[in-house]
Amino acid sequence: MPHLDTGNTGFMLLCTSLVMLMTPGLAFFYGGLVGRKNVLAIMMQSFASMGWTTVLWWAFGFSLCFSGDHKSGTDLFGIVGNLDWAGLRGITLATPSPNESIPMIVFCAYQMMFAIITPALITGAFANRITFKAYMLFLTAWLIFVYFPFVHMVWGGGILGEWGVKDFAGGIVVHNIAGIAALASILYVGKRKVADRGPHSIPLVALGTGLLWFGWYGFNAGSEFRVDSTTSVAFLNTDIAASFAAISWLLVDWRVSRKPKFLGLLTGAVAGLATITPAAGYVSPSTAGLIGLIAGVVCFYAVSLKNKLGWDDALDVWGVHGVGGFLGIVLLGVFASTEWNSAANGGVDGLLRGNSHFFFVQLGATVFSTIWAFVFTLGMLWLIDKVTVVHVDDAGEEKGLDEALHGETAYVEAL
Repeated sequence: MPHLDTGNTGFMLLCTSLVMLMTPGLAFFYGGLVGRKNVLAIMMQSFASMGWTTVLWWAFGFSLCFSGDHKSGTDLFGIVGNLDWAGLRGITLATPSPNESIPMIVFCAYQMMFAIITPALITGAFANRITFKAYMLFLTAWLIFVYFPFVHMVWGGGILGEWGVKDFAGGIVVHNIAGIAALASILYVGKRKVADRGPHSIPLVALGTGLLWFGWYGFNAGSEFRVDSTTSVAFLNTDIAASFAAISWLLVDWRVSRKPKFLGLLTGAVAGLATITPAAGYVSPSTAGLIGLIAGVVCFYAVSLKNKLGWDDALDVWGVHGVGGFLGIVLLGVFASTEWNSAANGGVDGLLRGNSHFFFVQLGATVFSTIWAFVFTLGMLWLIDKVTVVHVDDAGEEKGLDEALHGETAYVEAL
């Protein structure tokens, strides 16, 4: 049996629990942003991912992500792994993880929480419009054809990792591909025909933001897979970037709307968290503050652009996660420094330290992930629409998805 570091293992179990908590946090965040008639429907989509994604992860998802590698030719063209670990077959208490000081079963559980929340992020874009049957088919197909391949390509021994792409905790693997999938979804599904009266509960949004922010420490710091100085830097950078982004979004929004908006502060924090995610363990705290500042401003204007273009991205998934993830990967290519993560530990220098090659690798990888996620998402929605109707009918949209699809209501009307 390999050496087991009890400290690292305990830390990773805690981080796994924190990342798990992010999905209910996302449910509260999205639930507060929609109207009263659609609260349960969008929250259920997040909780359904917790159940169904776990089943798929056990059946073949973990294996497709992390079995085989491109160098040895044991995966499929460096794009997706094999099925050697399907059903977690062959993984025992003695199986070492890539980190070696924690068991593979802990590594599997931690990565599973990432798989759960990533497709759930997309649901905010098509809020109030998609049938539950279509969503479950979409969840399944999107994991298989978008999420699992990118996990393998970046983190599982695939071609992007071999090319030198760095993504500390999911700028490409989580936020960029989810945000771009959201954009493709809204372009396919179309606009809501019934105007939503959301956000119906900003306090619920605040609760969700708090849970997301809290869980994000496990998301970013845990991606070091052990406790060391890089873990500490990633933890601190997470908070700094979120804080700078929250304040910069608040100030820009205040200037535009003439009033300081609590919702703007909350949304800015999430934008900062999404943007620092790929860079958290590769940059200094001062750089994290700059990245957060840039994220708050850029993501605010991305949402403004979306509004001008008339895209009905209900909960701004593209502007916050798609743009934030893209921005974070590119800024990592600019600001990465081996002073904060040594080359021996996987760190690299960025453009400002003379490594233009790494910058263009990051940029190219993000363009590639953007195109892949957009095309595959559009294609699978078109195919799903041939099997079952994707968009709810007018009557269902008017009635609200809670009652029309699920026969439940979040609130009892006063007599």
